[in-house]
Amino acid sequence: MKTYSQKASEIKREWWVIDASSMPLGKLAVVIADKLMGKSKVTYTPHIDNGDYVIVTNAKNLVVTGDKMLQKKYYRHSGYPGGIKELRLEEVIEKDASRVIREAVKGMMPKNKLAAERLKRLRVFDGAEHAHAAQNPKEIK
Repeated sequence: MKTYSQKASEIKREWWVIDASSMPLGKLAVVIADKLMGKSKVTYTPHIDNGDYVIVTNAKNLVVTGDKMLQKKYYRHSGYPGGIKELRLEEVIEKDASRVIREAVKGMMPKNKLAAERLKRLRVFDGAEHAHAAQNPKEIK
C-alpha cells in the first residue's frame, strides 16, 4: 500500500463560519487552526497547504473562562527603551476584537512557511453579519 500525497492541483477549499460566542477562546482557536491547516480532511498532507477558509462572527462577544478578562495581558514594544505597552484582554477586545482571535489562532499554528498564507484565509467580524454569504459557508457547531 502506498502513502497518499496530495498535489497542489487537487486542492478543494471550503468556507466555514463559526460563532465566537459559542465556545471559549482556546477551544475556538483549536477548531479554527484545524480548519485552516486542513487536518480534518482525509487528504491532509503536511507540506501542502490544503486548508479551508474560516469566517468568525461575533468577535465582540468572545467567551473566556475565569478572570482572564482582567488578568490576561497583551504586550507590544515600540523598539525604543521603555517602549513596552501593556493592555488587558477586555481593553484589547474593546479596541480590536479580531486581534485576540488572530493571535490565539496564530499561536496554535505550526511555525513554518505555510503559516502566513493560512492566516490570510481567516476572516474575523465583530458582529453577526459577514460579507461572504456568496461563498455559501457551512456552519461549525
